[in-house]
Amino acid sequence: MSETQKLIMLPGPTNVPPRVMRALIKPLMGHRGPDFKEVLSQAISKTKKVFETKKDLFILTTSGTGATECALQNIIEDGDKIVVNVNGFFSERLAEAIKAYGGQPLVVSSEWGKAPRTEDFRKMIRANPDAKAVAVVYNETSTGVTVRSLQEIGQLCEEEDILLLVDAISILGGDKLPVDDWNVDMCVTASQKCLMCPPGLSFVSVSPKAWEKINSKKQHRSFYLDLPMYKKYMADGFTPFTPAVSLFYALNEACDMILEEGLQARHERHRICAEAVYNSMEALGLGLLAEPESRSHTVAAVACPIGIEDGKLRELIRTKYGIDLGGSLEKWKGKMFRIGIMGSVGSPEIMSTVSAIASATADLGFRGKMSDSLETARKTLAKLPARMN
Repeated sequence: MSETQKLIMLPGPTNVPPRVMRALIKPLMGHRGPDFKEVLSQAISKTKKVFETKKDLFILTTSGTGATECALQNIIEDGDKIVVNVNGFFSERLAEAIKAYGGQPLVVSSEWGKAPRTEDFRKMIRANPDAKAVAVVYNETSTGVTVRSLQEIGQLCEEEDILLLVDAISILGGDKLPVDDWNVDMCVTASQKCLMCPPGLSFVSVSPKAWEKINSKKQHRSFYLDLPMYKKYMADGFTPFTPAVSLFYALNEACDMILEEGLQARHERHRICAEAVYNSMEALGLGLLAEPESRSHTVAAVACPIGIEDGKLRELIRTKYGIDLGGSLEKWKGKMFRIGIMGSVGSPEIMSTVSAIASATADLGFRGKMSDSLETARKTLAKLPARMN
């Protein structure tokens, strides 16, 4: 049945809570009037708290890639060297985006499943003292790897007086990222991940150091993503172009839920849910593809049983058990699947997902330890406090 609600355990989009869905049906309003001005002001104020920033923050009506392009095109001039980590599909795409805007990516490479270390960035910056910025994919969604040294990298960039751009699309709101404290000059994310909204909004924070670079640029190559234009319009309390008004209603409600729960509690909930996934998959007999010290708290990369292709496994889980899981990309194509652990997720969603994976792999002939897997998940999830509704 086409209208049957599925459990979305993707690395985005994610499940949208009923409170947020109800906010979407509020009557539309003009986006140049005082009512929307107040909605926008509230959205900016609340989202800044989630970013843990007091600097400028802009909300765009784009996907997360739009925010990434916004950050890049506003600082890059022809030939600018940008240090960038590449350890998966989306960090590869970030390096390509740097090229698209005339920059020269200086690639810090890591194997898929591993994260770069601070020393890797230090060596590249020291070898290229004319580099203008460091760009980091904090959470590589294709491999389930988080750059746990991001705070150290921020300190390094501060010491070297170089900009730090962070792609936090699949992690902000689900794991620690105090933008100001960690010296992040531009941070981008999107609405449909840990912020538990529908797709369509993206965000970019901008530090004074980033504004110096933006304002010194001789040429701005985008009309729609031009940050000086956004700043000019925001001085009057509006956006320069038509915003997705209904999504701002949803964002305000979602931010209320996030702040009611508290960032620290929210991050801990994501950590425990991720631990339950990792522990239960290992107990079932499946391999984990990210190195232990870099495993993400918002997306888990799990190896398929030998002889079972990920597309077949995920299709069975989708059609028989009503749960959507993420697929594999490029180097790991067909060999793994991804479990999104983002936003509105707790014991019911994790236990349902673990049970479905255990059952579907058994349906396809894998002799996994189903009871051990479920018991391991149950014990880990016992660490969670009573669920907030």
